[in-house]
Amino acid sequence: MASSYHSPVTSPATTVSDLLQSSRNGVNGVPLKSLGRSRFGLVRRDFTVNAKIRKVKKQDYPWPDDADPNVKGGVLSHLSHFKPSKERPKPVTLEFEKPLVDLEKKIIDVRKMANETGLDFSDQILSLENKYQQALKDLYTHLTPIQRVNIARHPNRPTFLDHVLNITDKWVELHGDRAGYDDPAIVTGIGSIGGRSYMFMGHQKGRNTKENIQRNFGMPTPHGYRKAERMMYYADHHRLPIITFIDTPGAFADLKSEELGQGEAIAHNLRTMFGLKVPIVSVVIGEGGSGGALAIGCANKLLMLENAVFYVASPEACAAILWKSAKASPKAAEKLKITSKELCKLKIADGIIPEPVGGAHADPSWTSQQIKFAVVEAMDELLKMDTPELLNHRMLKFRGIGGFQEKLPVEPEKKVNMKKKDVPLVQKGEIGGTPHVELVEEVEKLKQEILKANVSSTKPPEFDVNEMILKLQREVNQEFSEAVRALGLRGRLETIRDEFTKARSSSNQLIDIGLKDKIGKLKQELNLSLSQAPNYASLRTKLDMLKELSEAKELSKQNDQTIALKQEINKRFKEVMDRSDVEEKIEALKAEMANTRLSSDRNLDHGQKEKIMKVKKEIELELADVLKSMKFDVIAVGSKAKDSSEQTSFLDLQVRVDEFNEEISKTIEDAINSSDLKNKIETLKLLVAMAGKTPDMESKNKIEALNKQIKQSLAEAISSSQLVEKHEKLKAEIAKAIESGGLNGSLSEEPLKHSFA
Repeated sequence: MASSYHSPVTSPATTVSDLLQSSRNGVNGVPLKSLGRSRFGLVRRDFTVNAKIRKVKKQDYPWPDDADPNVKGGVLSHLSHFKPSKERPKPVTLEFEKPLVDLEKKIIDVRKMANETGLDFSDQILSLENKYQQALKDLYTHLTPIQRVNIARHPNRPTFLDHVLNITDKWVELHGDRAGYDDPAIVTGIGSIGGRSYMFMGHQKGRNTKENIQRNFGMPTPHGYRKAERMMYYADHHRLPIITFIDTPGAFADLKSEELGQGEAIAHNLRTMFGLKVPIVSVVIGEGGSGGALAIGCANKLLMLENAVFYVASPEACAAILWKSAKASPKAAEKLKITSKELCKLKIADGIIPEPVGGAHADPSWTSQQIKFAVVEAMDELLKMDTPELLNHRMLKFRGIGGFQEKLPVEPEKKVNMKKKDVPLVQKGEIGGTPHVELVEEVEKLKQEILKANVSSTKPPEFDVNEMILKLQREVNQEFSEAVRALGLRGRLETIRDEFTKARSSSNQLIDIGLKDKIGKLKQELNLSLSQAPNYASLRTKLDMLKELSEAKELSKQNDQTIALKQEINKRFKEVMDRSDVEEKIEALKAEMANTRLSSDRNLDHGQKEKIMKVKKEIELELADVLKSMKFDVIAVGSKAKDSSEQTSFLDLQVRVDEFNEEISKTIEDAINSSDLKNKIETLKLLVAMAGKTPDMESKNKIEALNKQIKQSLAEAISSSQLVEKHEKLKAEIAKAIESGGLNGSLSEEPLKHSFA
C-alpha cells in the first residue's frame, strides 16, 4: 500500500500533553499502531501532527482484504496463522517398529509385481496384510513405558491446533498477554462444540522443523503463561468452561525466561486455576513435562491419551541423575510410573482416551473425535455442579493425590514396602545393610553357578557358598529380631534369655520346668503372631533363600562324592581290564576272528559265539568282585538269557530278521525302479507341484487316486508267496522263543519292518 499523508490537525486551545492523551484512540481515525514516524511542529499558538503509515505485509492484520466468508469458523478464523497442512507428513519409523518395515516392504513388492506382470496376487497380499496388522496389534498391545514416551514424542503426532480444528464448530484464536509479546508456544482461543462455547488453551508444537523453531518446540516463556492466565480470567468472567491441552517437554529454561519471572508466572497460573469458578478439563495429548505442563493442568478432570506421558522429570534426566547415564532411560521410565495406565492407578489421571493401533498419528481425525466425546462427557458432568461444589471437587482431587487414610487394611505387597518405624541405622560394612533386591540377585547368581558346576561336573565355588550362607543367617537373625521388637515381645525374650543363661551357668545342668513352660509359651505365641509382623514377608523370603542355598550346598556335596566314587570305580575297572591275563584272552579272540576274516557277529559259528560269551562272563565276574570289594551289593551279573545257547539262539533270530528286512527292502526298490511304477511316481510329483499348497477338488481326487494305485502296486510286489512263507515262519519261531523265556520279549518290542496285511 502506498504511503499517504493526512491533513494536519490544528488545535490552538490544547497543549502537547493533552494531544498525546487523546491520541491513544487514534488521530483522525488512524490507529496509533499504524502510525509511523511522526514529526511534531510547535508554533507559538498552534502545532501540527503529520502521520505516515508504514508499509506492512498484506494479510498481516487483522485479516486479508479478500477473506473467504465461508471458511470454517467464520472470518475471525483468519486471525490464526495456523492452517491445516496440505502435504502428508513424511513417515517416521521408531526404533521398536523396525521389524514391521520388512513386512510392509514385502507387501509393496508383491503389489508392484502384480501391477507389472498382471497376475493375481490378491491372496498373498491379503495374507501379508493380515500378518502385518496382527504384528502391529501385538506390538502396540505390549508397549513398554519408554516406547510410549517415544510415541508421545513422534514428529507426526497431531498437535493442539490439529485437534481443535477437528473438534470445534467455530474457532477464533486470541493473542497476547498485554505485557510482552505473543508467545507462539501457547495458543489460546474461543471455540464451540455442539453449540456450547469453551475457552481453549494449550501447548503448540510444530509439524516440521520450521514450525518447531517458530513455536520454540512447544516450550513456553513467561509471556505464554501470562497469556494463558489472562484468558483464564476472561473465561471466568464470561462463564466459559475451560479446556486445556498439554503437550510440552517443559517450560523454556533459558536465562532470559528466568530473568522475566518464569517460576513466578507458573505459580500465578497454579493459584489462579484453583480459584476459577468454571469447570476445567485438561487433556494430555503428548508429553506433559514438569511445571510447564502443570501450569495449565490444575483441572477438575485430567484425561490422557493412551500413549501420552506425564512426568516431573523426563526419563533421560532421571537416568542421568540416578544412574549417571541417559542410557538407563528405559529403566527410569518404568520406575517413574509416567504412563496413562499407571497414573490412573495412582488417581492422578481420571481417564484414558483410546488411540488407534499405531498411535494417534495413524488416524488423527479418529483420535480427535475420541477426545471430543471424552471432553463433552466430562463437561456435562461438571456443569451440573454449582460453584462451591465445583471448587470443592477440584480441591479434593489434588488433596487425594498421595494421601492415605488411617485404620484401613493395607495390601500385603504395599505393607512390605512401607517404611518401618524406628529401624536402627545400619553402619557401613554391616551385613544386615544389604538391600533386599541386591541380596536376591546375589543368591540367584550363586545358585546358577552351583547348577552349572553340577552339570559340568566341576567343583562349585565353595568359599562363595559358605560366605553367602553366613550372610543370610545374619540377615535372618536381624529380621527375626526386628519382627520380635515390632510384636512387642522383645522384653519377654530378653528376660527368658537371661534366665536361661543363668540356669546353664549354674552347677545344676537341668533346666527348671517353669522356665521350659515360659519358653514353650513364648515360642507358641511367636509362631501364631509372626505373620502379623511388618517384615514377615522379607523374613520369609530370606529364610527360603537360606533353605534353598543350604540344600544346594548339600546336593553339591553329594555330587562331589558321586564324582569321586565314579572316578574310583573307573580306576578299579581300568586296573582289571589292563591285567595281562584279561588282555591275553581278548587279544586271542581278536586274532581268531581276524584269521577267519569275520566282519560281524552274524557270520560267527556256534563255537565262536560260545567262546565270546565265556570271556564276557569271566570279565563281568571280575568287575563284580571289584564292586563287592567297594562294599556294593551286586544283584546279578550276566545276560538276560538263561545260558549261552539261548543267547546264541537270540542272535541267530536277530540275524535272520535283519536279512528278511533287507530282502523286502530290495524287493520294494526293484518294484519302484520298474518303468510302470516309476512313471506313476513322476506323474504324482508333477500333480503335487502343479496343485501347490491349496489344490482344488479335482487335483485332490487325482492325487489320491494315483497315490492309491502306487500303494497297491507296492503291496502286490512284496506279497509274493515266498516272502509270505518266510514271514510266517519267522513269526512262529519268535513266538516260540518268547514262550520258552529265552528272548524275554526283546524281539517282540521291535517287530518286522514290513506288514503283509
